[in-house]
Amino acid sequence: MAAERTYTAACPACGAPVVFQSAQSTHAVCSFCRSTVVRDGDTLARVGKMAEVFEDFSPLQLMASGRWQGKTFTLVGRLQYRGQSGPWTEWYALFDDGSTGWLAEDNGAYVFARSVEPGRELPRPEAMRLGHAFSMLGASWQLTSNEQVALVSAQGELPKLPPRDQAFSMVELRSADNEVLSIDYGSTPPLASRGLPVALEQLAFQGLRDQPASEKNVPGRQFACPQCGAQVELRFTGSKSITCKACRSLIDLTQGMGGELSHAVQDEPVEPAIPLGRTGQLDGVLWQIVGFQHRLGTEPDDPDEHFGWEEYLLYNRRRGFCFLVDSTDGWSLVKPTTGAPTPSRDMLTATYLGTTYQQQFAYSAQTTYVEGEFYWPVQRGQRSANRDYAKGDSLLALEQTAQERTWSIGRKIASDKVADAFALKDKKELLRRGDSGPTTPGGLGTGSGCGSIMLFIVVLLILFALLKSCDDDASNSGRSGYFPGSSGGGGGFHK
Repeated sequence: MAAERTYTAACPACGAPVVFQSAQSTHAVCSFCRSTVVRDGDTLARVGKMAEVFEDFSPLQLMASGRWQGKTFTLVGRLQYRGQSGPWTEWYALFDDGSTGWLAEDNGAYVFARSVEPGRELPRPEAMRLGHAFSMLGASWQLTSNEQVALVSAQGELPKLPPRDQAFSMVELRSADNEVLSIDYGSTPPLASRGLPVALEQLAFQGLRDQPASEKNVPGRQFACPQCGAQVELRFTGSKSITCKACRSLIDLTQGMGGELSHAVQDEPVEPAIPLGRTGQLDGVLWQIVGFQHRLGTEPDDPDEHFGWEEYLLYNRRRGFCFLVDSTDGWSLVKPTTGAPTPSRDMLTATYLGTTYQQQFAYSAQTTYVEGEFYWPVQRGQRSANRDYAKGDSLLALEQTAQERTWSIGRKIASDKVADAFALKDKKELLRRGDSGPTTPGGLGTGSGCGSIMLFIVVLLILFALLKSCDDDASNSGRSGYFPGSSGGGGGFHK
C-alpha cells in the first residue's frame, strides 16, 4: 500500500504551517502558537489552545522512526495524560502503509498497541472491579486498572483529542500471555486497543533524542522541605514521593509542590548497604540507584512474628525502573509484569507465559523506612498483602492493596555479582546472603545486620533448650515460632 500524501495548511491563528501526515488525523497542535486545530477536508479551524508538554526526559520525540512487526512507522503525535497513579505518554504512530498504532510510555516501560473492535458491548467502567476476569477477543483478561484520567497536553497530529483537563474513565485489562487491552471511555463509543510490551531496542529507532534536555537549560525542580527548610530537588517529572536529604522526612508529592506539602518524619533511619546515586551494570544495562525502602513482613497467623528486607529502586533511561531486592534468602532483580499471571483457585500456584510457579510464602507487609525518589506515592506504614512464588531461580510475586493488584517477575542473582556491579568488592562479605552459604530460613531479617542478630538469638535458644530435660527438648526445639519469619516471607519482590 502506497504512503499517504502529506497535507499542509496554514494555522488559522498564527499562519504557521501545520502538517498532516495521515488522512486519518483530524486534529493537530500548531508547534508555533500551541493552537489546537481541527481539519475538515482542506480547511483548518482553531478550537482552543493546548498546554505545553511537560518535560518527562523521554528518549522519544516527534518524527522519530522505527520498525514493528516488519513495518516502518513514524511518531507523528503525542498525548500526555494524568491519572490517579501518575502521568504517562501515548505516541501516535503512522505506518508507511497508512495504518496507525499507539506506543504507550509509562516510567520507561513501553507497550505498542493497535485499535481493535471489541466484538461485544463493553460494560460501563463503574461496573468493573479489580481482579475480575473477562473473556474478549478470544482471550481471557484480568482487570488491573480502572482510573479517572485527563488529557494534560498534546503535540503533533492526532486522530482524536478529548477535552483537556476533563476527567474520563480509562480501563486496562491484562492477560497471562503478556497482552494489554486498554479501553478509553473518553470517546463515544469507547475505543479499545490491544498491545504487547516492547523494548526500544526491538523497535530499531532512528532519530531518538541522544540525551534528555540539557541540565543547563532545564534545571531540576526544587522546593523547600516542609520539615527543615532545606532545598529538595526532583529528578523525575512523575515522582510521587521523595525524601529530604537533610532531615530524611518523607514528602508526599501527589498534590503537586505548591502550598502545604504533607510529610512524615522518619526518626529511625536505616542505612542502605549500597549508597543512593551509585551506578552499576547488571546484565549489560547500566542502572542507577534512585530509591531505597526497608519493609517489614508479618506472619499471617502470628502478628508478633516479623521479618525484614530491603528494596532498591533502579533507573535506566531506556529501560525505565526495576527493583534490586535484598533479603536473607539472597538478592533478586525484578520488575512489574506487563501481563497478569493466572493464579489457581487456592492461590497456591500461578501461571505466567506458560510457566507455573509454586507459592513459597504468604504474608502481610508494610513500609517502615524510605529514602530517595519514587514514581509511586510511597507512605510510611503503607500495607499490602503479599504472595511470593518461585520456580528454580525464577520469581513471581503478587502484591495487593485496596486500590491495585500488582504482579512482578524476576530472578535470583548472586551476591558477588551485586558487589561487582556496584563496585563494592570491599563489601562482599557485608553483601553476602543465603545464596552464598548454608541455607537459611526465609525472611529471618534484612541484609543490614538483622540476620546476624536473629542467628545469635537462635543460638541462645538452642543452648537454652539443651539445658532442659529430654522430653521438654523434644516438645519445643522444633517449633518454628521460636524465631521470626521462619516459615515465610522470602523477601517480597516488589515495591
